[in-house]
Amino acid sequence: MHPDLILAAGVSSPAIADAVASAIRLTTPLLLTALGAVFTERGGVVNIGLEGMMIFGAFWSAWGAYTYGPLAGLAIGAVAGAIMALVHAIVSVTFRVDQIVSGVAINTLAYGLVRVASQALFHSATTSPSVPSLPRIDVPVLDQIPALQPLMANLSPLIVFAFVLVPVSWWVLNRTVFGLRLRSVGENPLAADTLGINVVLMRYSGVLISGLLAGLAGGYLAVEQTSMYVEGMTAGRGFVALAAMIFGNWTPVGAMFASLLFGLADSLSIRVTIPHVPYQFVNSLPYILTIVVLAGAVGHARAPAADGVPYERSGE
Repeated sequence: MHPDLILAAGVSSPAIADAVASAIRLTTPLLLTALGAVFTERGGVVNIGLEGMMIFGAFWSAWGAYTYGPLAGLAIGAVAGAIMALVHAIVSVTFRVDQIVSGVAINTLAYGLVRVASQALFHSATTSPSVPSLPRIDVPVLDQIPALQPLMANLSPLIVFAFVLVPVSWWVLNRTVFGLRLRSVGENPLAADTLGINVVLMRYSGVLISGLLAGLAGGYLAVEQTSMYVEGMTAGRGFVALAAMIFGNWTPVGAMFASLLFGLADSLSIRVTIPHVPYQFVNSLPYILTIVVLAGAVGHARAPAADGVPYERSGE
């Protein structure tokens, strides 16, 4: 089990660098999923099913890593998340079923399918055998500085990838034709359709990107963080990532800072003990923070105008 997932009993004031390093590791799956949420919602599709896509990606990443190695496992997990996203896109975009209902159904379906597959492949409905992880990397020069060593040494490549993906996502959304079309579909699909933009294709693209990144985030949990699949290991992170995306005002950079906030809260809930306070209450702090942040974001953040609104062409 990864050390970040074990309650550090008796540790009341961990070193700042260790705490920040832990927060960054815990931020990574939130950030990947939140970036995916930015793409799907900028295209006008609400994806409540991110939690299910994460757990689906986590299981199939563990199976892939166990069978073919960690890199193949992560790729398989990302594809698995995209498959669940495709189901969501078909139901909510093509057949215009309520997007919230579709997302909830995806979550339920993913948990059920994973439990059956785990029993069939691992002969256990709740856990997998231990799986290999990717080789760790160090940041040259900086990893030799004692104060920065916890932050710059022994890193999962996915941590670096997640944070590099933030400026890449910003560039794609704001500086490319694809990003402009995706955002126009999320704001005014009728106007976009009038200009010849394929609304259905763009919305499918946004949803599939969100599924790929959510599946990869689940793969990070199973392959890189715990080195095994455990039932329920996402622990609501898909919903927390949605909250981070909203708090970040539907932007990649904002989603990154919000994810860091939740990651830090998660790290503190694991590492900090408060005398005479039940540890269950301390462990719930990230979720309490999620509720508080969402309550504070109401009225301040502005969602894309057509977010969650099915599009139907005239005459269909």
